[in-house]
Amino acid sequence: MRTLRIGTRGSKLALWQAEWVRSRLIEAHADVNVELVPIKTSGDMILGVPLAKIGGKGLFVKEIENALLDGRVDLAVHSMKDVPTIIPPGLSVRSVTKREEPFDVVISRSGNGLKSLPRKARIGTSSLRRQAQLLHFRSDLIIVPIRGNLDTRLRKLEEQNLDAIILASAGLKRMGLGYRTTETISTEICLPAIGQGVLAIETRLDDQRVHERIDFLNDSETALAMEAERAFLKRLEGGCQVPIAAYARRVDGELEVEGMVASVDGKKMVRQAERDSSKEAETLGVRLAEKILSLGGDEILREIYSHGA
Repeated sequence: MRTLRIGTRGSKLALWQAEWVRSRLIEAHADVNVELVPIKTSGDMILGVPLAKIGGKGLFVKEIENALLDGRVDLAVHSMKDVPTIIPPGLSVRSVTKREEPFDVVISRSGNGLKSLPRKARIGTSSLRRQAQLLHFRSDLIIVPIRGNLDTRLRKLEEQNLDAIILASAGLKRMGLGYRTTETISTEICLPAIGQGVLAIETRLDDQRVHERIDFLNDSETALAMEAERAFLKRLEGGCQVPIAAYARRVDGELEVEGMVASVDGKKMVRQAERDSSKEAETLGVRLAEKILSLGGDEILREIYSHGA
């Protein structure tokens, strides 16, 4: 096993993330050569349409997973929030890296935070999750859909005369752009996307040689949080078409997961939390999902799916 080939999207952020994994592998295994193999995904090619309209999450991983399955690459590095809850047969998310700051941030032209932005401020975001929570917080805001890589979205702040854009803190920091942040949004206002701030390393299920090389990258505490968040998402059968969020973390020695489901306009929202001292993270996530469904989340989801988000 002299060479490991990492499949990755070709965006600057994706390449940075894959390069970070590559560097760790080279540090740990001096005898291994590690190559990056950029792969263009459907999500990178279809830019003029909101993700909710074209199929959501899997669009950023499908082509890379195909390359894994047919042996063109040995492992894949994804942003965990892009990885669907159902993994193709023969593959697995083998390792997850220690979570970077998972929060959303505001970048505004005026330097004002969310509360201080003018009435009917124009906010750029491609995420229904962010849209719903922002409108729940301030119903006067005008949401402008923007897609594209980090540089593109930062450029659209000026080009489209937006008052602010909302981005993930983790991506900005990884690209050395954390200084652009105007405000980190409190989780009381905006819960992050499931898996936000985490890198997922996907491999072939039976590739023991690769597993031996990469298992040291797995962070057990982050893995536990991912198990809870993704179990919550899977039970709700949600994707980019639905405003769903969850955030699992250690609180007073216990694992707490907080989640929400909302209507796209933010007028209806069910938000709850569950906590448990056991290691049954998956059970905890499912329990929270069931609680939210019983408190009106099922009605919100039915309404969204019946109108096609």
